[in-house]
Amino acid sequence: MKIYDSALCCPTGLCGVNIDPELMRIAVVVETLKRKGIPVERYNLKDNPQVYIDTKVVNECLMKETADVLPIITLDDEIVLTKQYPSNTQIAEWLNVKEEELTVKK
Repeated sequence: MKIYDSALCCPTGLCGVNIDPELMRIAVVVETLKRKGIPVERYNLKDNPQVYIDTKVVNECLMKETADVLPIITLDDEIVLTKQYPSNTQIAEWLNVKEEELTVKK
């Protein structure tokens, strides 16, 4: 799974005073998946603009719809979701993991 974010202030968007809870959730899920050895890549338009140009499906989507389509989520190089982050249920289904494994244990 690859996540193509809009231009964020930092790689996760978790800087500044008002942290978006959705960005926090995605950051936790991505980190959890990486720790489990599941490959997930996340790109920030501000820091990785060339990736958006070089990735054909993302580039074509951006040319057709503008940056308002971000975030773009791809799975096996195909766009599976735009304009929002996937739910934990979607991620669990796509990556064949249990949904409860995507959340921080207390």
